[in-house]
Amino acid sequence: MNVIDRHIRGASTSAHITQRAEALSARLRAVGERAFPPMAQKSLRSFTSGEVAEIVGVSDGYLRQLSLDGLGPTPDLGTAGRRSYSLEQINELRRYLATSRPKDAVRFWPRRRPGEKLQIITVANFKGGSAKTTTSVYLAQGLALQGYRVLAIDLDPQASLSAMFGYQPEFDVAENATLYGAIRYDDERVSMRDIIKPTYFTGISIVPGNLELMEFEHQTPRHMLQNRGKPEDLFFRRVAGAIAQVEDEYDVVVVDCPPQLGFLTMGALNAATGMIVTVHPQMVDVASMSQFLLMTSDLVSVIEEAGGKLDYDFLRFLITRHDPRDVPEQEIVGLLRDVFASDVMAASAWKSTAIANAGLTKQSLYELSRGAVGRSTYDRAMESINAVNQEVIDLINGVWERAK
Repeated sequence: MNVIDRHIRGASTSAHITQRAEALSARLRAVGERAFPPMAQKSLRSFTSGEVAEIVGVSDGYLRQLSLDGLGPTPDLGTAGRRSYSLEQINELRRYLATSRPKDAVRFWPRRRPGEKLQIITVANFKGGSAKTTTSVYLAQGLALQGYRVLAIDLDPQASLSAMFGYQPEFDVAENATLYGAIRYDDERVSMRDIIKPTYFTGISIVPGNLELMEFEHQTPRHMLQNRGKPEDLFFRRVAGAIAQVEDEYDVVVVDCPPQLGFLTMGALNAATGMIVTVHPQMVDVASMSQFLLMTSDLVSVIEEAGGKLDYDFLRFLITRHDPRDVPEQEIVGLLRDVFASDVMAASAWKSTAIANAGLTKQSLYELSRGAVGRSTYDRAMESINAVNQEVIDLINGVWERAK
C-alpha cells in the first residue's frame, strides 16, 4: 500500500478529493502569478507595424506614411525606429481609415449597423477534447482584432475559457457572478451587466464560469414542476433573455458550451443565431458526434413544441486538431464533407504544437510573437486559425447582407 492509499484510509474520500483540488488550485494560481506578475494580471502585447498592416488590410508603407504625416494614432517607437501599436491604437486606426476612406468604411470599421441583428454563435459538442474552448478563444480574439465588439460567455462549469482570459474560477469569480446569476429562478437574480467582466484583450468582455453553473442544472427540474403554465419563465428562454439586456453593446456573442446536453446548453441553442459543431477527425469522435446530433434533434423538437424557435442563420461543422498529412484523418474529413457537404467549413483548425505550447501558459498565438514558438510553426498555425475566423466573418457578413 502506498502513501496515498494509507492517506485515503485515514480520511473520507470527499475530504481527500477536496484536499487534492485545493492543492492543485493553489499551484495553478502560483503558476499564473509567475507567468503574469503582479497579481496574476494578464496584458496584451503590442503589434508590429507589419502585423498591423496585415490585420487592418493596408500596406506597411502606407502605415509608415500616415505616421510621418501625423495622421491616425501615433505608434510607439522602439529600437531602430520600429513602430508598434496597441490594440486600442489599432481600433483608433480603424476609425481613422473608416472616416478618411468612406467607401471602405465597413471594411475598416465592421461593427454592426442599425437593422443588423446581434450574432450569437454557440460552439458545441458533447464530446470532450473536440477543441470547443480553443475554438471559442481564437474566434473571440480574431473577431476583436478585426474591430468587432465581442461578448464571450463561459457556460462550462470547468471554466477553461475563463482561465484563458485571466479569470481563475476558484479565486477570481465570486458567488452569483456567472451566467447563473442572471438566469436563476429566485430573488437573487442579477442584471446581465452585473456579471460581465472586462478582459485584457480590448474589444472582448466575458461572462466567466465556475462550478456555480451546475446550480442551473439542479434547480431547473424543480422549477419546472413548481411553475407549470408560465411560458415566459421557461428555462430555455432565460439565456436569450439575459443576452437581450446587453444586445446593443456587442456585435457578436461567442458561447462556449459545456460537453453535455443539459439545460444550459439547450438555453444556449435556443438563444443562438448560428452554431459551430467542433469535431476531431477520429472515428470515435465522429460516432460520438452522430449521437450528439440525434440527441440535439430530439431536444430541439421538445423546445419547439414548447414554443421555442430555433431559426439559425448558419450551422457549420468545424474540423479541429486536424493533421492534413494523416491519411486516416483525411479519409474521415472526406466522409464528413460527403455527408454534410457545404455545412462542413472549408477551413479546418490544424493540429499544432504552437497552439498547444501557447496554451500551457493560458495564452493564444495572438498573444505571442512569431519568435516565441518558432516562426514557421507559428505562421502555419496562424494561417489555419485566420482562415477559420475569416470564414465565420464571411458568414456573419452574409447574414448582415454585406458585400464581400
